[in-house]
Amino acid sequence: MKNKKSKGSLKRREFIKLSATATVGAAITGFNIPQEIKVKTRNLPTKPHLPKLPPLEKVKIGFVGVGSQGSWHVKNFLKMDRVEIKAVCDIIPEKVERIQKWVTDAGFPKPTGYSKGEYDFVRMCETEDLDLVFTATPWEWHVPVCVTAMKNGKHAATEVPAAVTIDEAWQLVENAEKHNRHCVMMENCNYSERALMVLNMIRKGIFGEIINGVGGYMHDLRNHKLGGAYENDWRIKHSIERNGNLYPTHGLGPIANAMNINRGDRFDYLVSMSSVSRGLHEYAVKHLGPDHYYSKVKYALGDVNISMIKTVKGMTITLFHDTNLPRPYNRIDLIQGTKAISIGYPDRIHIEGLSPAHEWEPLEKYKDKFQHDLWKNIGKLAKSANHGGMDFLEDYRLIQALLTGTPTDMDVYDAAALSAVSELSEISVANKSRPVDFPDFTRGFWKEREPLIIPGN
Repeated sequence: MKNKKSKGSLKRREFIKLSATATVGAAITGFNIPQEIKVKTRNLPTKPHLPKLPPLEKVKIGFVGVGSQGSWHVKNFLKMDRVEIKAVCDIIPEKVERIQKWVTDAGFPKPTGYSKGEYDFVRMCETEDLDLVFTATPWEWHVPVCVTAMKNGKHAATEVPAAVTIDEAWQLVENAEKHNRHCVMMENCNYSERALMVLNMIRKGIFGEIINGVGGYMHDLRNHKLGGAYENDWRIKHSIERNGNLYPTHGLGPIANAMNINRGDRFDYLVSMSSVSRGLHEYAVKHLGPDHYYSKVKYALGDVNISMIKTVKGMTITLFHDTNLPRPYNRIDLIQGTKAISIGYPDRIHIEGLSPAHEWEPLEKYKDKFQHDLWKNIGKLAKSANHGGMDFLEDYRLIQALLTGTPTDMDVYDAAALSAVSELSEISVANKSRPVDFPDFTRGFWKEREPLIIPGN
């Protein structure tokens, strides 16, 4: 005769399951689970908004920093109608004189020169009748120049990244709102022929819902950093002092547009880790000698940084920063949706139902049908500019926005959110890759906004 089971007894399978759960729970309880790191936000006195200003008859520009990249922007603006370069500022007088000659040789009045020290841009912003101040200085000067411009009633445009720290990013937002001025980060990779074509396909529904993106800045800069390419070697100092993703926006910009960041979704939190640092030291020893300062100094920057971002709506992004090791150039440019996936270098795509099963196709195959109108209409003029035409198109779109009184493609909230990756990644790396919250620079404004549409003219 079988014994009757007592009221409180458990079946063997249930007991095993419960015991296993208890064991796992105990293990978790005793494990130091990484805690999310909260980053202080700001309570700004202004309500988040974009400038609403009348069209300009002409855009009067003052430049701050006219080295290699700044000079290319000058060349672009000299090709555009209804643009006047009225002032040029640089700490090196010869660079100012070179730009002045370019402008007069092009048939325009000579711009006023400013070269009386590092802060002469303040005098330029206070005295010149300008609509826009454009800076292509070392990173740490981007925010001081932009803030000074906006405080003096000028729009601001800056090379990437717009800010180095989260506090600097907030300064841009606060001053843009307070003074009702545009503050634009000039992310040229948003305007590559590939990026705009993929964005066009996304807007037409080819990709379905965008789920995942992978990008990066993977560029062997050892000779640039250690070979004197940057004035006063400013860039190598960041590699000595900082460890994280120091240059996130090239890889992140097109992904952010594809995912409607700040326009229906936003970055929620980030985790980041860096490898050991070997590349810059070994390169310095080989090319500068073992006794050189750059051969003996300790570099904080890991050779490869990997940062992962989760958006509020659950989308994922992986970013790479890789500038200290030998490698071919790459930005990856992967965009993955529920119906299609595309990746760069070389440019490929797979569209469910159109592409052969489990096979890539050249993205070029779809160019006739999906090339962005901006490249169709302006591409020939852009091709002669730097970086394959991307620089010209970003400059062109900025001028068109100011001439028509319409919103700029990228705005101050984009400049702040994308640039904030730098310090957020540093914080995460320094804390064993713990998650770090993104500030909401829009303070909820992202929920009201429509996805970005870049016009074709």
